Parts: sequence; structure tokens; C-alpha cells
Amino acid sequence: MIKYVTEENFDEELKKDKILVDFYATWCGPCKMLSEVIEKYDKEEEIEIIKIDVDKAPNLSSKYNIFSIPTLIIFENAKEVRRKTGFMSKEELKKWVM
Repeated sequence: MIKYVTEENFDEELKKDKILVDFYATWCGPCKMLSEVIEKYDKEEEIEIIKIDVDKAPNLSSKYNIFSIPTLIIFENAKEVRRKTGFMSKEELKKWVM
């Protein structure tokens, strides 16, 4: 299930074993395209997905050096383990998350 979180509850979400974080903006075309891919991916895979609107979370964007969107980051036990910026297909996403 995809969750939309804020700066206030982000740290609590990071306590999960493995989590995929999507930094996006509502006005961003590639973000909208990637959101559709993530929604399809979410129905098949078992990784928790959270979305952060960079316009509503400037402190998180700064903390994690988000300069381009969409940016996906995988965290394991609150540590960043992988990062990818830009659009990708569902197949690419699946391989990247593995």
C-alpha cells in the first residue's frame, strides 16, 4: 500500500526493514508517469512505498539532497542503500528494487 507522508511522520516510517521512498511534485510530468508505474508495481510486490511531496517537505528534500525529481530512494533500517532519479518502466523498477 502506498502512503503519503509528511516531514512530521517520515522518521517513524523509516524504522521499517525496507522501504521505497518516492520524492515527487504534483506539477512534475515525469513524476506523474512514474506514479502510474509505482501504483502497478505496488499491486504485485511486497515492499512498503511512501511518497513525499517535495513542495510540502523542503527540509526532507534538503536533508536527502533531492535536486531532481522524481527521485526514488530505498532505505533499509533507516539507511539509504540505493537511489535513482528519473522515470523508469515497471520492469526496470522491479530489477532496481531487488
